[in-house]
Amino acid sequence: MRLSAVGDVCHTLPVVRMLATAWPNTRITWIIGRLEASLVGDIPGIEFIIFDKAQGWRAHRQLRRQLEGRRFDLFLHMQVSLRASIASLNVRADRRLGFDRQRARDYQWLFTSERIEHREREHVIEGLFGFADALGIHQRDLRWDIPVSEADRAFAAEHIPDQTPALIVSPLASPRLRNWRNWMPERYAAAADYAAGKHGLKVILTGGPSDAEREAGDAIGAQCRVKPVNLIGRTSLKQLYALLQRSQAIITPDSGPAHMATAAGVPVIGLYATSNPDRTGPYLSRQWTVNRYPEALQRFNNKTPEDVRWGARVRHPDAMALIEVEDVTAMLDRLMASIAA
Repeated sequence: MRLSAVGDVCHTLPVVRMLATAWPNTRITWIIGRLEASLVGDIPGIEFIIFDKAQGWRAHRQLRRQLEGRRFDLFLHMQVSLRASIASLNVRADRRLGFDRQRARDYQWLFTSERIEHREREHVIEGLFGFADALGIHQRDLRWDIPVSEADRAFAAEHIPDQTPALIVSPLASPRLRNWRNWMPERYAAAADYAAGKHGLKVILTGGPSDAEREAGDAIGAQCRVKPVNLIGRTSLKQLYALLQRSQAIITPDSGPAHMATAAGVPVIGLYATSNPDRTGPYLSRQWTVNRYPEALQRFNNKTPEDVRWGARVRHPDAMALIEVEDVTAMLDRLMASIAA
């Protein structure tokens, strides 16, 4: 069970792939959120059961009906949330493996019979690989292989034709979260103009259909000298993934698209001040991450990363302002130089 969010599902997928490789005769069922299933739910060889949290208690009843009469050899409880734990009561299994007591927040330890080994200060994806380790599978096979249809590939090719270098800008973290995770529109606009002018990159804005994301896209576009292509609210997750596969890089804060890009093999210029990129940053692009988290902790909390709980966030509206436009453009210069080398 890993219901959400998009980024965490991307973290989970290599573990599931590795289990399938190690146990080729094992039937795997993944209980997953509706949005997240739209990205990975067509992977062959895995049964996906959708738990739509928007339906409230009806989602629990539906899950109970879908699992009625079934019993599993092993249940991997890979999400620490009370909603997921309550949903897990519908899963009958001989073994129930969850996080170690230190990481099993929201009383997850009450819903499992076995726990993975406790390890300090890991990246989220390493914590999930702890489930494989607990089962005696110790290799690290970072394989995503998310299917993309020809129609979605054609959509991406229409917006990023062959031989057209492109930069994706996904400006907002989840609009359901407070805006302390988001960078400022005027700075995105300045970085986008630099990318277009200095590196000849076609800039494409992406995001979901929420009012906050549409407003952010409009604000960025209005302040750009070279107008970006605004696809905010106009792509599915599959289409976004196909766009990422054709792009040079993405600029984004701590968000799902950062981890989708990692799955697509695309470098991520991650903008991190409110969260620790050593825990939640783009796993294969930490060298390209603009990291102002230690500075934000010191300035707003009078702490260092060693002083706070692993994963502690800086909840201050001015934290992301510590990231300057020059930080991002310098990182883009380094990245483009590495691509050209």
